[in-house]
Amino acid sequence: MLKDRFYPMIFTSFAGYSWNKLVKDLLAGVLVAIIALPLSIAFGIASGVTPASGLMTSLIGGFIVSLFSGSSVQVAGPTGAFIVIVYDILRENGFIGLMQATFIAGVILIGMGASGVGSWLRFISRPVVVGYTSGIAVTIFTGQIKDSLGLEMGQVPPHFTDKMYAFWQNIDSVNPYAILTVVLTFGLIQTIHYFKKTYPAAFIALITVSFVTYYFQFPVETILSRFGKLTLSLEVVPLFPLDLDTITFLFPAALTIAILGAIESLLCALVADGMVGERHRSNTELIAQGLGNIATPLFGGLPVTGAIARTAANVRAGAKTPLAGLSHVFFLLSIIIFLEDFVVYIPMASLA
Repeated sequence: MLKDRFYPMIFTSFAGYSWNKLVKDLLAGVLVAIIALPLSIAFGIASGVTPASGLMTSLIGGFIVSLFSGSSVQVAGPTGAFIVIVYDILRENGFIGLMQATFIAGVILIGMGASGVGSWLRFISRPVVVGYTSGIAVTIFTGQIKDSLGLEMGQVPPHFTDKMYAFWQNIDSVNPYAILTVVLTFGLIQTIHYFKKTYPAAFIALITVSFVTYYFQFPVETILSRFGKLTLSLEVVPLFPLDLDTITFLFPAALTIAILGAIESLLCALVADGMVGERHRSNTELIAQGLGNIATPLFGGLPVTGAIARTAANVRAGAKTPLAGLSHVFFLLSIIIFLEDFVVYIPMASLA
């Protein structure tokens, strides 16, 4: 019975393992780490927290999910689908409230996997998923207008019409250098994709444009000017005690995180199945996601779930086993350590 509910792929993925597969897993880990760096930073900022929170999500959550995943090639981390939810929870309940809600969501996900709910979620209709993700796309886009235009304004309002009105009121503060930075970044990404789709275009573009803006002293906001130095800490966030009143109050938010995380992770696993020709273990995947979401908030991380872009890149790079996902965490940490002094000069407009 336990094996039906929780049997990670890592137990069966290494049958007939070879040096050739090891090399492919490690190369895939390098590529996914390069892709994960800008995405983790960008999703952390867009969610209303710090770049470090986004990176901790990829490091802690990514490791745990890969270790216990019901898919051989699933890669987890912060995703765009959570930006709207995280931003709202953060605004209403503060940072500690967000961390507590994520922790509770992890417990819910484990319960869903242990009870076999993973097999039911496949019946959610496609129009519901498409409609929700389309709404997320619009919200993310409007949320990045401020940094894209370099507007000098305070807090961006949460609602669409209020955002548009606030942007219009501050249109006189548009920074042409920020717009130029956006154009350079977007143009470089599209050019790289045109010639070679397998290259990590976002990473190359961010590094190149950061060098250009730093060398020519563009007056644009950077990670350093907004957040200070990029520091990762293993200091445990004080989530406890979690009394009944707190759990009851945060339960709706936690349930939202859990359901969205379950849907996105299983959709991601299905995409991976089609690419590698295997069948993932749905309930095991939910339990793995639950463990990840219990661990990440302890260190200030965001909700974690299967990331389709990173998982697809992992497969295309030749990943064969969960070692690819585990190694991407090691390589991501190495990049952060060795490029920390450079990463902080990435322009906010480029991330937008």
